[in-house]
Parts: sequence; structure tokens; C-alpha cells
Amino acid sequence: MKNAAPLPDCTMCTARRDFLRQSLTVGTALAGLALFGPVTPLQAIEPRSDRGPVKYALPAADGVSIDKVNEVILCRHAGEVYAFALSCPHQNTALKVMPKGAGFQCPRHKSKYQPNGTFVSGRATRNMDRLQITRDGDTITVDPAVAFESDTDPAKWAAAVIKV
Repeated sequence: MKNAAPLPDCTMCTARRDFLRQSLTVGTALAGLALFGPVTPLQAIEPRSDRGPVKYALPAADGVSIDKVNEVILCRHAGEVYAFALSCPHQNTALKVMPKGAGFQCPRHKSKYQPNGTFVSGRATRNMDRLQITRDGDTITVDPAVAFESDTDPAKWAAAVIKV
């Protein structure tokens, strides 16, 4: 190849690859959500003010709802409702829902969690972070700023659940 054209500067290639990788991750997560049960975008009844608590409607059936704005996963499973931080406790990657109600998985290092947030396998070293959750009638209040880690506060982590 005597007169081969020089390769173009590929500064845009990295940005495009990152965009495609993120799009694929989101698409895969959404596809997995559909197999868990009903998966819906989670909308606050009362918008969060100043990083304070957020109110949601009590889920009527088993399934997962995700509030990307407030980074909350609300999961109703086997008569219990949990609120989780959207990110994996290992390196803060957005979690995805595994098929057939099997729980959650981190797409970066393949850590797996049961629907109640209990760590199953992978590179993470602890359970998913549960968020402070309370119930008042048909309203669930979650405080995304108050997370409980199972290894540092096991009693509060275990109590961060609503029985329905």
C-alpha cells in the first residue's frame, strides 16, 4: 500500500464508543426489567426538595420501579417493599434487573443480588445499599440521602423494609 491515506484522528471514536456502550447498557437493563415483573418508571408523588425524602405510591403488585432522577429502585417482592440505591455498592455502576425475578446484577463486574438486596456472587463485598423507607397508608416515603450498609449498620439495613 504505497499511497494509503493517513488514518483520521479518532478523538470522536472514543466518545461514540462510550455513547454506544452506555446505550447498550441501558437497553439491556430495560430488557431485563421486563422479565422481573411489571417494571415502570417511578414517579414521585411529591418532588424531592433539597435532596430530602421523596414520596411514591405503594406498589400494587410485585415488580420493580426505577426513579432515575432520584437514583432509587423500589422493589416489591414476596410481600415486602424495599428501596435501594440505584448504584452497585462495589463501584457505583447502575444496577440492572435480572430476568424472571432473580434479583439484580451489576453489569460492570457481574455482582449478583437477590430481590431483597442480599449479595449472592461477584466482586462486590456486601449487600446492596437499602434506603430509609417508611409507609403512611398507600404512600411510601424514601430518603435517597439516607442509605444503610449491611456491613456497617446491619440492624438498620435489616429494618429498612415495608411488609405489605
